[in-house]
Formats: sequence, C-alpha cells, structure tokens
Amino acid sequence: MHDISINESFTINPIGYIESDYPDKFGIPRQPGLATAAKATLVLTPPFNTPLSVRGLEAFSHLWISFIFHRSPEEWAPLVRPPRLGGNKKIGVFASRSTHRPNRLGLSLVELVGIDTHNGVSLLLKGADLMTGTPVVDIKPYLPWTEAVPNARSGFAPAPPPFYPVEFSSAAETALAQRADASDLRRLITQVLGQDPRPAYHQDQLEREYGMQLRDVNIRFQVQQMPELGNVVYIINIQKNN
Repeated sequence: MHDISINESFTINPIGYIESDYPDKFGIPRQPGLATAAKATLVLTPPFNTPLSVRGLEAFSHLWISFIFHRSPEEWAPLVRPPRLGGNKKIGVFASRSTHRPNRLGLSLVELVGIDTHNGVSLLLKGADLMTGTPVVDIKPYLPWTEAVPNARSGFAPAPPPFYPVEFSSAAETALAQRADASDLRRLITQVLGQDPRPAYHQDQLEREYGMQLRDVNIRFQVQQMPELGNVVYIINIQKNN
C-alpha cells in the first residue's frame, strides 16, 4: 500500500532567486555550461539566508540547482517539439528537456565560484542557463564519482549543438571599446550568440535581424553566409539599455 494518495498535492516554496546576465529568456543557452562566461548570483531569501545553511558548501566546485520555469505556461502537453529536432518532430515531454512540462521544474548543473555571507547569503555562479528572477527551490552539491556517466546514451542530442563563428561590425566594436567589461562581454556574446539562438523554424532565414538582451545591452544580430566560413553570426550593433 502507498502512504501517499495519487491525488495529493505538495507546496514548494522558493529558497531564493537568480540575478544573471540574462534579463530575458530569448537566447539563453538551452543547456547549462555552454556559455562559461555567463555569470549569475543565487540570492537566498529568509529564512534560508542564514550562513549556517551553506556551511561546508565551499568544499564543492559544482552544484545542482532546482528551479521553476516561471516564464513558461502552466499548461502542458504530452508531446513537445525540441529545437534540436528542427522544431518539427514531436517526442514525449518526459523524453525531452523542454521548459513546457508538468510542475515547470528545471534542473541545472552550475559552477560555484564564491559564497558571500556579508549580508545574507549569495552564491556566485558560472555557466548558468537561468534568467534573472528565476525562483530556486533547492541546491545540492554535485558528486562526479556517482553522477558523471561518460558512456551514457544521449538520444536525439548525442553531441553539443553546432557553434558558429561570430563577427563584430565596426559599430559593435566601437560600442565594446567604451565599456570597462569589454573583453568579458565580448566573450559572453561570442559564447551565447555562437550557438545561434534563433528559433529552429528560422534556420533558413539568413540576414533577418534579431535582438537579444545580455547584461545591460541590446544586441542586434543576424546570421550571414560568408565565403569559406559558411554561416556566421554577425553582430550589427550593441546598445546600452536606457
């Protein structure tokens, strides 16, 4: 006999929220660790923001972050269209990593680079795929000796997504040169935009212009075909948000 009724519900309270380089969900890498230049901070909220709750966490290099896809609709469907399959083929939601899923729960593996306990508790993270405002519901240390499975099958995603070269226009170069974080921002733009964040059904629409928010800037870009390079992500301009 089961002790829990299948109709029983549970309440999950966020333990904190994310502040990151991604103010909007468009363009966020579809998996963690693909943009190592991406920075994020997990700010714990009361009553979880006591330094006692993270005692010993500094001994670990990576963490599992459980969170809510708060910008995804609450409705879900048993079939989804993964971008890796071109946005056309349908597979079961539980055979995917889609954001449109029951309970809207997500899981990300991130690098822990620091812990700040001067005013509450903030965890400094790298390589996160989480937008600003994401509610976090749990943290667990990553244990490579039991959780890394190098020979595991990866279904329809056996390898990382293709990476396109990224070229900057003279206007974009000028905008970067005026920033104190020019080198770091260039690396972030290259890592994120090189993954071609366009919708899967736009892959054949070359030279169409898109916009993406990163940190405090709006980036205008398009995908062009260049001799000997093939598809290239071309950064048209970088403008600071008002």
